[in-house]
Amino acid sequence: MNTIYFDSIFSDEIRRKHLYNGQLFVFSPCASAIALCDFARGMVEEAFAPLDPREAQHSLPVEKYVDILAQLKPTFIHHPESKQLIQGILKESGCDLNKTYFDVPRLRTATSDRYLTAGIAYAFHPHRDIWYSAPLCQINWWIPVYDITPENAMAFHPRYWSQPVKNSSRDYNYAQWTKESRKNAAQHIKTDTRKQPHAEETLEMEPQLQLITQVGGMILFSGAQMHSTIPNTSGYTRFSIDFRTVHFDDVIAQKGAPNIDSACTGTSLGDFLRGTDFYPITDTLLLSTTNNLL
Repeated sequence: MNTIYFDSIFSDEIRRKHLYNGQLFVFSPCASAIALCDFARGMVEEAFAPLDPREAQHSLPVEKYVDILAQLKPTFIHHPESKQLIQGILKESGCDLNKTYFDVPRLRTATSDRYLTAGIAYAFHPHRDIWYSAPLCQINWWIPVYDITPENAMAFHPRYWSQPVKNSSRDYNYAQWTKESRKNAAQHIKTDTRKQPHAEETLEMEPQLQLITQVGGMILFSGAQMHSTIPNTSGYTRFSIDFRTVHFDDVIAQKGAPNIDSACTGTSLGDFLRGTDFYPITDTLLLSTTNNLL
């Protein structure tokens, strides 16, 4: 059974427990999330000027579009203000910044009518993030930058929360992906030949669940949740932001969602930064282990 909680007032600890059990959380726009969207829109609109970014795909050769994204996305991801705005979101959401670690926010683009679905604008097939070496305690935060519709949103497939799916995650190693494939995204335009985990059986896409939030609204879900990119037929490119969090205590205690079908190796845990000062979680774990041995 899956429940959707709207603007819940649970503590972060209780919220995480529900997320680990497959529930979904939706929150109305908060000041920090709106500020993050405003910041992203400013960068996006400057990059595509004088075109409307949502319609730019209809005026640009796809190669030019890729060139713009190849400059825009890393700039947003690594901008100090992006991290600072994530801090604000976590604080407004009741997270303990001393214990909450996040990875850098990604700016996603889902173009319409298959204009660009590979590489830097990859259209995600149904997947769980844990197929991609995400920790079982990972929480995903998803935020639309412009208005979205059912024709350009994302979809959840809740029937697969407790139903294993035969998949190729056994062939995925995070360190190898980071070394060989992530940096080459912009080279994949017409097709994407990078090896990624896929279902190896036919999935029933319906019923599927789409959550349509306002700009700056947030959808929270477990990294074990099956989800996918909706084939965009809206005529407009969808811009969204997502980032992920883990709680340090849950990492240590190995709490999280159940792993019913992932066989990948490696971990993305090293990407996570402490909410207070951006200190890497790997260094914190090393220090904690050292102290326990003293």
